[in-house]
Amino acid sequence: MPEVAHALIRTLSDDEADILTVTRIIEKDPGLTATLLRMANSAIFGLSRTVRTLDSAVSVVGMSQIRARALSVCMANAFVFPPNLDRLEFWRSSMVCAGYTRWLATHIAQDEQQAWLTGMMLRLGELVIVNRMPEVIASIEALPCSTIQRWEREREHAGFDEGQLSAEIARRWDFPDAVTLALASSAQPLSGKVSVLAGIVHLGAILAGSQSAPAQALGELPVLVVQALALDQDRLLATLPRTESFSDISMLQA
Repeated sequence: MPEVAHALIRTLSDDEADILTVTRIIEKDPGLTATLLRMANSAIFGLSRTVRTLDSAVSVVGMSQIRARALSVCMANAFVFPPNLDRLEFWRSSMVCAGYTRWLATHIAQDEQQAWLTGMMLRLGELVIVNRMPEVIASIEALPCSTIQRWEREREHAGFDEGQLSAEIARRWDFPDAVTLALASSAQPLSGKVSVLAGIVHLGAILAGSQSAPAQALGELPVLVVQALALDQDRLLATLPRTESFSDISMLQA
């Protein structure tokens, strides 16, 4: 991870970090700044006017969202991808998971950007597995491959699921404890003390990996997790977003 990313991570735990602090950190990396401006002017945010400076992007989109997106770009550039894993599809899936996780967070008064970032990080652990054990990627990704199947196969071949390994990455990168703990239990959110963030990441990942239509996938979510989070299925259905609304990977194609 570049130093700008580490500086942004430190602001996650700094209550005094403000818009100016985050903006000045990002501005130290011209490439990242350019990517964020492209992102801010893309369909992701649907802005009514074009923003031409980072200050304008932050003021319109919001500090927390720009910071989360900046960190996602840094993470995307920090990993070497094996040739037999589709890089863009991997990040598209991660962005869909992040989008669904953030959407779920809005229903239970959770920090939306922390939820988005945690969902975006979830599959990083899979990259650790396939880089260390490239021979198992075909087995892990064999179709059909639901999210739960992928987790089971990861534990079978590597002894850990991606969330547990992503939690270790988050710990080493000094992410807030809430993010680290949520990732560690994301595959089995009811196995110990219930973490709301782990629960919504769990559900977001299942929705992202479902081959069913979104409305049908919503009805197929694990009932016990939905109940533990006190989510209202009817309200969820009424506000269910389009997957395409948060799966724009154009900024990661370079």
